[in-house]
Amino acid sequence: MSHASSSFQSLFDAALQDYTNQTGTRLDEHPFATQFETCSSVESISSILQEHARALREFRGEDENIMKSLKSTVHILYTLSISVVLGEGIGLVCTKPLIATVCP
Repeated sequence: MSHASSSFQSLFDAALQDYTNQTGTRLDEHPFATQFETCSSVESISSILQEHARALREFRGEDENIMKSLKSTVHILYTLSISVVLGEGIGLVCTKPLIATVCP
């Protein structure tokens, strides 16, 4: 693991632990997070987010800015996850490496 990857991993682990300490909820066990375990593309991640955004719209009303922001964020994270340098750390968000799924 490269220095950049190990630094990112340390920060990511600390953030997850801090969130767990503050909320009592482990993000890796949250039902919303478990839906992403089978995701292998931007489209599959976006589909889940769109479904949740649809439910939110029904609850709060129409707001396309939420979906645009989420889609942009997913695209950036996905692009970073297939990067050789950052892929190891960011890929930990997904149970299987996205690059292996995208590039058989």
